[in-house]
Amino acid sequence: MNDDPTVADSCARALRLDGHEVWAALSADDGLRLARTHTPHAVVVDVRTPLACALGLIEMLRRLPALAAAPIAVVSGDRHPARSTLEQLSALGVQVRYKPLWLNELVALSRSLVRPT
Repeated sequence: MNDDPTVADSCARALRLDGHEVWAALSADDGLRLARTHTPHAVVVDVRTPLACALGLIEMLRRLPALAAAPIAVVSGDRHPARSTLEQLSALGVQVRYKPLWLNELVALSRSLVRPT
């Protein structure tokens, strides 16, 4: 999920070229709807706002039985999140990555989520 259509499209294209089936959302509501419809193997949430703002979406995703244990990663520009936010994300099993995250790094992250080593 990314709220910038150009960034979302670029990321989706890079992941598709790597062989992933991708559904891109521009909002939390769209992301949740797509997750319910398609039951992805992994989720990457890109947030511009503080990491704490991603928690609500991730908690909703975790309530979906099919996504309760799915790999989730959050990409954020928030370099100084509160310790409590990081602890909550960790408790939800979420990996956190910080921007800038180049397309090759996004592809590597997606590979590690879908095909853990």
